[in-house]
Amino acid sequence: MGRVSGKVALVTGAARGQGEAEAALLAHEGAHVCLTDVLSDEGQAVAKRLQTIGHDVLFESLDVRQEGQWDHVVRHIVERWGRLDILVNNAGIFSHEGVLDSSLALWHDILEVNQTGVFLGIKTVAPVMMQQRSGSIINISSIYGLVGSGSAAAYQATKGAIRLLTKTAAIELAPFSVRVNSVHPGVIDTEMLRRTKAEGRLAAVNRLTALPRLGTAQDVAYGVLYLASEEAAFVTGSELIIDGGYTAR
Repeated sequence: MGRVSGKVALVTGAARGQGEAEAALLAHEGAHVCLTDVLSDEGQAVAKRLQTIGHDVLFESLDVRQEGQWDHVVRHIVERWGRLDILVNNAGIFSHEGVLDSSLALWHDILEVNQTGVFLGIKTVAPVMMQQRSGSIINISSIYGLVGSGSAAAYQATKGAIRLLTKTAAIELAPFSVRVNSVHPGVIDTEMLRRTKAEGRLAAVNRLTALPRLGTAQDVAYGVLYLASEEAAFVTGSELIIDGGYTAR
């Protein structure tokens, strides 16, 4: 315990799934954590549960597409805790449609959440970290930001964009000792996965994974914890792949 003791973290999409696991682990390891999501009731319930077991957390409603909401949340965090050390850009949405099946409206919806949301997070948080001359920004991409699948065109486009936005932001912010890295989970057993994947497709994914199982939210959370901690002090612009060997083939 204590790998991020005293640090202040902001985690988006933290009401459930990967975001909830990331926020809980950061809190367990000593961070003050602001959980954010558009799912206010669920997010408040997660925050209350973590507060009950003694963690210093709060919940803020945040639509990552809205610049004004980002400004409000970051200002509140700094007013409460005096600094901001960790940003986990976790919020995202998914759709299976390929290029030929996607509507323009769907394309824009996914880009606004998955890509613009990450851009706004970096843009809003970076000035605070630059002034501190320290910080870690962790952008959740996907293995489908590295390899193709033949479907989910908008989702894959955003996850690939996150990968390269991470690298250019890492170079831009390095003079201020602010680190920026991306995490690329494989197929992770979350509620979003269960809503969007048929059992047959999951079995096919398992056969292609060197470690033949689904990943867990905790698998990803430990990768986020590493990048958030001082153990990763010389790591920036990198891609941390957490996929059980799916992309190793």
